[in-house]
Amino acid sequence: MNKSIKALIVFLCFICVLIIVMSCKDHNNSETSEILAISEIKEEPLKPKTKLSQQFKDYWYAGEAEITSYKLEQARYGEMRDGTAVLVFVTEDFLPEAQVKADNYSESNVPILKLNATKNFNTGIYPYSIMQSTFYPVANNKHAIKVSTSIQEWCGQVYTQINNRTDFEVMSHSYFQSEADQTFTIEKTWTENELWTKLRIDPKSLPTGELNLVPSLEFTRLRHKDIKAYNAIANLEDSSYTITYPELSRTLKINFNSEFPYEISGWEETTVSGYGSASKTLTTKATKLESIKSAYWSKNNNADESLRKILKLQ
Repeated sequence: MNKSIKALIVFLCFICVLIIVMSCKDHNNSETSEILAISEIKEEPLKPKTKLSQQFKDYWYAGEAEITSYKLEQARYGEMRDGTAVLVFVTEDFLPEAQVKADNYSESNVPILKLNATKNFNTGIYPYSIMQSTFYPVANNKHAIKVSTSIQEWCGQVYTQINNRTDFEVMSHSYFQSEADQTFTIEKTWTENELWTKLRIDPKSLPTGELNLVPSLEFTRLRHKDIKAYNAIANLEDSSYTITYPELSRTLKINFNSEFPYEISGWEETTVSGYGSASKTLTTKATKLESIKSAYWSKNNNADESLRKILKLQ
């Protein structure tokens, strides 16, 4: 075999090896792209941050919380119950990984608007105490970092928490056998709990139309419904925001002041109350009593009980 033929064979072998290598590289790139695409699906899409006005900063970063009391007419077990409700809004720094309030300032902290919402009412001889907490970024461009709910009454107590990580991580504890201790994940979507805080930042940013929405954790626990997204229809007007869940036969209407700081004047929740033959459709109502700004965490002396009188909680 002469030198020219040998050289041609060597050249052709080199071309074949090069083609195989390039093919493998393209295949790896394809796999990498596919992996990246899967990862991107898990990432929560961020909208532009809400630009906080000086008015917002002056109101919410004055070292005080906003505390508002409400007269509560609560539907439970097919009857109406009298009680009180309180909404406490306050800003604080939040740790994004541990997802708890930060003890110290750091640039990595997430500024959030926190809502602690409480209800207290009696059902016959025994009392109910309900608290829901929502930790929502003031940037207003992603879902709540954490939502939690606890309900106590003489039969027992339940606690549920949602953490916003790769998915929504749900942890729930209950004294009911059918619910007991659970941990599971659900896909990220709107939560009813976070919409109360989103409203206080910018009502116009509230989602409207048909959407998937996780009902309030108070509702799902009291009615023993699965914690998941349900089809809902949301409508925003000048001074009210209404959410309807056709599948749950439930409607929530939040009334608010259309001017900053968009105080919540009350709400109505219409749904089925009670079980079996005692069930009926009733409307829970909350009507504003008083509102104050206070660094309440330092108001823990007996003399500070006068603030409860101002809030008409005594």
